[in-house]
Parts: sequence; C-alpha cells; structure tokens
Amino acid sequence: MKLSTKSRYGVRAMFDMAYHAGNLPAQIKDISRRQNISPRYLEQIFQDLKKAGLLKSRRGPQGGYSLARSADKITVKEIVLAAEGELLLVNCIKGLRKDGESPPVCEFDNQCLTQHIWAEGSRILGDYFASITLKDLCDKGQEMGLEKELDHRFMYFI
Repeated sequence: MKLSTKSRYGVRAMFDMAYHAGNLPAQIKDISRRQNISPRYLEQIFQDLKKAGLLKSRRGPQGGYSLARSADKITVKEIVLAAEGELLLVNCIKGLRKDGESPPVCEFDNQCLTQHIWAEGSRILGDYFASITLKDLCDKGQEMGLEKELDHRFMYFI
C-alpha cells in the first residue's frame, strides 16, 4: 500500500498548523513555505479537510485556516480518510460482499484466503492511525527539537 501525496501532505500540513499556530488561523503561504508543498496543492487538500470537518477557514487580514477541533481530538486516520476516501491495503477487500451485491472487484471475491489477511491488515492500520492525534505529533516534534516559528502577524517591533 502506498499513501498518496494528498494524505501525506495533509498530515504534514495539519501537524504544521497544530505545531506552529495552535488554535490560531494559519496562512497557506506559511504552511507551504515550512513544509515545501505547493500552495495550490495545499488549497486542494484543504478543501477535502474542510469538507470532512477537520478545518475551518476565515477570510481577511487575520484570516486563514484553523483546526476545527483541538489537536488532541484530530487523528491521523481522520486526515487520511478525508484525503484518500478510504483506508484499504488492496482494492479487492472492498468486496467481501454477500451474494447479490455489486459486482466483485476480483474474480476470486469471497473465495480468496488472502482477502481476509488484507482486510485484517487494513483494520490494524486503521486502528493504529486512529490512535495517533495531532497532539501526539506535536509532542514528538518538540521531543525531536523542531523549532517553532512565531507568527509574524503577531510580532511587534519598537
């Protein structure tokens, strides 16, 4: 299984927001610069995250994107699901259908021993991603010594 850049960048961007801005609005240009992700691509990713209820946005000079919930309430699984739509190791496990349901993805649907292995692996991976919150990532960032960038909008010079 290979996660797309959409979910990988989504997790990185959400971490960036939680780490550098907390509950304050963060601007795409700042996240883009720190994470080296195209601002246009970030906008696309953020639309999916916004639809999923993970982000909210505000227009204006003090606007930007902010977390819809606190960092300890948003999991990596939620971000990946918002970006990918599903969390499956292989497409054939969309199956495990009962007779009469939509056509199988694979000719061995419901007759393949490995289908159950992939289904269980997907469940375990989902449980693991569900156990990690943005706060956990922020704690790990601090432990690693990642420098927090102060928001220039709130800097005052004398």
